[in-house]
Amino acid sequence: MKQDIRKQTPAQLTDWFKQNGEPAFRAKQVHEWLWKKSARSFEQMSNLSVALRDKLDTDFAINSLTVATEQRSNDGTIKSSFRLFDGNLVEGVLIPALRTDDTDRMTACVSSQVGCSLTCKFCATGYMDRKRNLDAAEIYDQVVEIDRQAKTTFNAPLTNIVYMGMGEPLLNYKNVLESVDRITSPDGLGMSPKRITISTAGIAKMIRQLGDDGVKTNLALSLHAANDLKRDQIMPINESNSLANLADALGYFYRKTGTRVTFEYIVFYNFNDTLQDAKELWEFTKKVPAKVNIIEYNPIAEASFKNTDPQTLDKFAGYLEDRGVIVSIRRSRGKDIDAACGQLAGKEKTVQ
Repeated sequence: MKQDIRKQTPAQLTDWFKQNGEPAFRAKQVHEWLWKKSARSFEQMSNLSVALRDKLDTDFAINSLTVATEQRSNDGTIKSSFRLFDGNLVEGVLIPALRTDDTDRMTACVSSQVGCSLTCKFCATGYMDRKRNLDAAEIYDQVVEIDRQAKTTFNAPLTNIVYMGMGEPLLNYKNVLESVDRITSPDGLGMSPKRITISTAGIAKMIRQLGDDGVKTNLALSLHAANDLKRDQIMPINESNSLANLADALGYFYRKTGTRVTFEYIVFYNFNDTLQDAKELWEFTKKVPAKVNIIEYNPIAEASFKNTDPQTLDKFAGYLEDRGVIVSIRRSRGKDIDAACGQLAGKEKTVQ
């Protein structure tokens, strides 16, 4: 099989050109085509000779993804099913600003794994098997495609990226951080790391590693319960990563990076929506500088959870706000096309 050229280091690529009688600067030209110009074929590399492009095509492949299907929501959200070079599917979502907003925010929600191994009970991806990690280029390609959609559909580029699609980013640590490097590098897409959020279900060891590595992205914890007994029921990862361990790891991350954490909290009807639950959440926010995103639950066929009622939600949020917690209530986007939080399942659909 041909080698994937985007897995070659700069030194390896330079050596290949030297071995083929070409000057070393050709490696830099190819690198620019691959990561800054997002070339999908060697034929596009117009400043290389035809003979050199043919030789590259003989020895290497560009294992880029393709868009299998696109679905468009009534609210402007676009969900894409991306086919990888090996036939696997992952999903990514473009979330434009609401028409009533005064912002030009364009957010890409990208996947980091094919499937997921964490079996969160409220998430469609959690009912899939984890097939494999995505490599850095496959994550990068999602961003490129969703940026193209934003520019084509809304005449605006991406402004934000969230690693909140299929999979657990911190269980694909190396490739996720490499993709962030590609996306933020001046030799890549040049986006600010402060426009990127990595979301985790809570892997304490790897949260500490983020601190040690001095990452400059934002960090979000999918919390959903500030009580170990309840969190164990809906997120089995909590059994090996307790709230106490997560609090310690998040505190370490904050001390290393100075970045305030976001807690994501779905308020499920008659499960974690009482004022006692709000009190436990408030107590947890005191362990590390944080803000809270309260997220509307999006039903899936595999689970029987329900979204709490508006009055209970308002009381829950009000309890936190009265105690000085920064709270945002996130309304679901793309629910009519199964593109909302927790609904991504990597299934190819026939689009009318």
